[in-house]
Order: sequence, then structure tokens, then C-alpha cells
Amino acid sequence: MHDLIIRNGTIIDGTGTPGYVSDIAVDRGRITEIGSGLSFGHREIDAADLLVLPGWVDVHTHYDGQATWDPYLTPSSWHGVTTTVFGNCGVGFAPVRPGTEEYLINLMQGVEDIPGTVLSEGIDFCWESFPQYLDVLETMPRVMNIGAQVPHAALRFYVMGERGADHKEVPTSREIDQMGELLEEGLRAGALGFTTSRTIKHKAADGRPTPSLSAEDPELAGMAQAMRRAGEGIFECNSDLGPGEFLALRSFAEISGRPLSILLLQVDAYPDLWRETLADIHAANRIGINVNGQVGCRPIGVLMGLETSIHPFSTHPSWKNLQALSPAERVTRIRQDEALKRSLVEIRPKDPHTVWMTDALSKSYELGNPPDYEPDPSHSIVSRATEEGRDAWDFALELLLKENGKALLLYPFENYSGGNLEVV
Repeated sequence: MHDLIIRNGTIIDGTGTPGYVSDIAVDRGRITEIGSGLSFGHREIDAADLLVLPGWVDVHTHYDGQATWDPYLTPSSWHGVTTTVFGNCGVGFAPVRPGTEEYLINLMQGVEDIPGTVLSEGIDFCWESFPQYLDVLETMPRVMNIGAQVPHAALRFYVMGERGADHKEVPTSREIDQMGELLEEGLRAGALGFTTSRTIKHKAADGRPTPSLSAEDPELAGMAQAMRRAGEGIFECNSDLGPGEFLALRSFAEISGRPLSILLLQVDAYPDLWRETLADIHAANRIGINVNGQVGCRPIGVLMGLETSIHPFSTHPSWKNLQALSPAERVTRIRQDEALKRSLVEIRPKDPHTVWMTDALSKSYELGNPPDYEPDPSHSIVSRATEEGRDAWDFALELLLKENGKALLLYPFENYSGGNLEVV
């Protein structure tokens, strides 16, 4: 008798073979047989009308804090992820000097929109070095495998202190050596790689650009040499890929002798830049430099709701006057107070956020239930409002008040320039 039988599932084995219905036997944690009419199991699962497929390996997550307190790593574990890798984009929580934790929390909150209060309450920071961080992660049993990478911002701030977040400052040669030593130490202890960010969209919650944005060639070369000495790890980078940038990253891969994994994204300002980057990736691989592109399977976007960090009205004075109320009280107040509603919709401030939102509403959509991650451009907030002869801001507010104020709008700002996922 087998330990486990999964019956009647549609098997997608990852080879490209079309799915097929069959049974699977599992013994001692391994698949031992696939076929029809298998004998009984101590435990059986009826997977009729369900997909049975290999677990997902998610190489780009930001569970650096959550992994220290949540053995389930939700929501990834709800969706078939069996291995998750974090420490991406140069942000994370090790190494860290005692007393400086708040800056790393501030940075993660700004870059990844993870509430600082959650991180402050959830992380106990009982480590200083990256190997100690890995030791802490090792103490917790989990439902999935994890992998951590050494983040550039944490290295910079650990070695340079506040100067590491000041883009007018340049690390000394000794400080570059120290960062390299710490990186090598982390890689030898089990880090999967080294990550950095070179994009202007990554900012701390206080508005300061991410520390690694202005890292110059000598600093990058120092990190590359550390990776070469360790002989371990992948170099991951999120970059705006301006003129000459790919060559700098390729140089890092050449010096380090390690693979480069770079985010390959479509951005609205330069919707065909990804094609140039893809050509650069192919050219690098042809001469023996290992480079890969990380491609998201959906548009990368902002979810906006009345309980999220930003939404169309988040900088409006009338909205700010409601902050002392609970979310439910705010929704009730807006629904009952017509003067307040008119103020939110008609008397708009001229601050940068509101100016940005004026354009963003033409590319924002009602997320819906179930969520629609490939909405038709004709269903944008502006398009729907125009069709109904209404003001787009009034329509947006109406949508946000749905579900007792818990409804969400999706603003896809990458991988969606054409209004579809064809490029993906």
C-alpha cells in the first residue's frame, strides 16, 4: 500500500507535454508511480478537475522579514510555491548593526510597500551578521524551502552608516573591502547570491533613493571580486537600464564569473527597451557570459484601495481630515456626507500625487472578483466614466467604496504598455 495516492488529477509535468489525467503514487515523500488504477494508499486525494504540477520556485520575493516569524509564508504557500527566494532588489535585514534597524525597515517599507509597523513588531533582530541571520532562519520549520541573498543596501549601511544612504558620499577603498569581506562571508555561509538596485523607483519611506542607486564602478568591482573569491552565488539586479548600464552589469558578471539575473520589464516611457535588453542578454550569452532575464507573468502594478498606502485621494486635505476615524467610519462618513464627497471629487489639490493620478486613472482598472490581471483598455476608469458621462474621479470613488470600502483598483505600470500581456 502506498503512502499517498493522488487520483484523477490533470498532470502538467513541466516538460511541455500536454496535460493528461492520471493517478500518482507517493512513498516516503517521493513519486514512485504514475498511471491508472493504482493500488490503494494510506491517504488518498481526489484531484478530479484539478491540476497536479511541480511546485513553483519563486525567485523574486521579499519575505526577508516575514520568514523570521511565519512558517507558512502566506500567500505564496496558498498558490503552489514550494521554494521562495528573497533578499532581492538590494533590500533586506542583514547585516545590521544594533540600533540601526529602523533604517532598513524604512527602506523595505518604501521599496516594497510592506508596512513598517508590521516589520517592527514582527522582527526581533536577534542577529547582526548575515550568517547569523541564516542561522535564525534555520531554526524555524516551514512548509516550503527558502533561500536568502545578501542585499547591497544593508551592506552599505552596515559599513558606511548614515553615509551609506547619502548619495553625495562615496565609500573609501577600505569600506569597499569591508563590504566585499562581508559579502564573501555571507556567500560562504549559504547565501544564494548578491542583489542590488539601480532604479529610481526604489525609495525609502522617507523619500530617499535606495542606497545602491549611486554605487560607482569601483564599488561594484569590489563586490564582483568578492563573488569571484567565494565562487558562489548569483548577481541579481533591478535597473532602469539607461545608457551604458547593461555594459556595467555585464562587466560585473565578467569580473565575478557568476551568473547575472536582471529584471526584464516593459516600461511605458520606453516600451521597446526590453527588446534591446533581451538582445544584449543573448549577445552576452553568445560570448560565454551567463545572463538571464527575470520576467513577471503578470503586469507589475499598484493596488489602490481606501485602506492601502496610496489611492487617488490619499493626499487630499479632506481625506487627511478623516484619518482619526476607523476604515469603516471613513466609508460611512463619505457615503453620508455629500459635501465631503463633492470636496474629494471636485476640489482636487495640485500636488504631484494628484497630478500623477490624473494620468494614472486612464490606465487604472477595477480589480474585480475574481481579479482580472489582463483588463481591456476600454475598461479603464477614465474609459468607463466617459462612457457613462461621468467624472473619472467620482467614478473612482464609487468603485473604491464598494465592498464596504475594501474594493481595489489596479494600476499596471510595467509589462502593460500595449494594454495586454502579449510581450510577456
